[in-house]
Amino acid sequence: MAVFEVRGGRKLQGEIVPQGAKNEALQILCAVLLTGEPVTIGNVPNIRDVNKLIELLRDMGVKVGQVAPDTYVFQAEDVRLDYLDTPAFVAQARELRGSVMLLGPLLARYGRAQLPKPGGDKIGRRPLDTHFVGLEKLGAQLTVEGTDFYRLHTEGKLRGAHMLLDEASVTGTANIVMAAVLAEGTTTIYNAACEPYLQQLCRMLVRMGANIQGIGSNLLTIEGVERLGGTEHRMLPDMIEIGSFIGLAAMTGSEITIKDCQIPELGIIPDTFRKLGIQLEFRGDDIHIPAQEHYELATYLDGSILTVSDHTWPGFTPDLLSIILVVATQAKGTVLIHQKMFESRLFFVDKLIDMGAQIILCDPHRATVIGLDNQKQLHGITMSSPDIRAGVALLIAALSAEGTSRILNVEQIDRGYQHIDERLNALGADIRRL
Repeated sequence: MAVFEVRGGRKLQGEIVPQGAKNEALQILCAVLLTGEPVTIGNVPNIRDVNKLIELLRDMGVKVGQVAPDTYVFQAEDVRLDYLDTPAFVAQARELRGSVMLLGPLLARYGRAQLPKPGGDKIGRRPLDTHFVGLEKLGAQLTVEGTDFYRLHTEGKLRGAHMLLDEASVTGTANIVMAAVLAEGTTTIYNAACEPYLQQLCRMLVRMGANIQGIGSNLLTIEGVERLGGTEHRMLPDMIEIGSFIGLAAMTGSEITIKDCQIPELGIIPDTFRKLGIQLEFRGDDIHIPAQEHYELATYLDGSILTVSDHTWPGFTPDLLSIILVVATQAKGTVLIHQKMFESRLFFVDKLIDMGAQIILCDPHRATVIGLDNQKQLHGITMSSPDIRAGVALLIAALSAEGTSRILNVEQIDRGYQHIDERLNALGADIRRL
């Protein structure tokens, strides 16, 4: 198990380029199974979860060529369906939450798919019902073996259907879209997710020959086609990493410029950080955060305290609430953090309290943060990273704290952040990987 030893209290300075979007990558990589022609994908992040999925695709028989450090060519000409029956496949799929998005493409192209219950962050209940209900409406037949192994097959081709999703699940919508593009007839998906990652997937599928209307809205209409061809695709920069860097700059009083952010795709993320009192300057497609000694939380017009909560897109992404929470610990003022989606995602705040933060955990979904206004620094402790986003929030806290912190289980951070220690050290941080 790797450990980060972090010497805090240093001011950082310089430019940093965000990696490709992790959540987009997991969808896009699964979509290469929909065609036997070459698909070139650029800006692929070099992170643990993505590398595991690429390895899984290769073991399934997909030809994988790396033509640049962040660019791959995939060709799923001869997929080994027998590999799905092996213990090796089961072990690989269990380790990776993104493996669930193999179901739609395999079912659409080959008429069968199977999967153990996938892994991922332990942040609360993450049911897969939206995936399976949608695929069943397209004509798939589901068999559940035990409590955690799923088999899907079709009698003939999938058929288009109208469906109203019970939740606007990003991965659920992606799975259904990837199945529907090769189904016979028309599929309408209402209450579809419309995150930029999903829009990117749909645009890529359209370039491959799919017929998808309503991209960017919560109502998608898909006319099935006979086959899809190859294409080239470049992923967006990772909005979660961009938000993490904004929070890091504010928390450490540093001057940082985040390059090539594709600002129009960030939604309300910049304005949410501005509500914390953080100054942001857009310079073309770059975001400059000047060094600030103090930042003050906004209040509502009637004087009541600010609430920051997660919503489906275009609301605030739940993946950044951990960052917002840790940054608020050094703001001036009080904020209520309301994590609606996952009931275990706030359970890292006990580590921040041990570091000296003033936080009241109201219940599994809500925490009240009383900012210290930089009058009292956090202090270093030994802690463990429970999931990707909480891990980076704790890393930001450690970088701002007095003394030395040790963060255990940093493999969780590696799942979502590319060489984060090396990139932050280049800005002046002091992070040692032990």
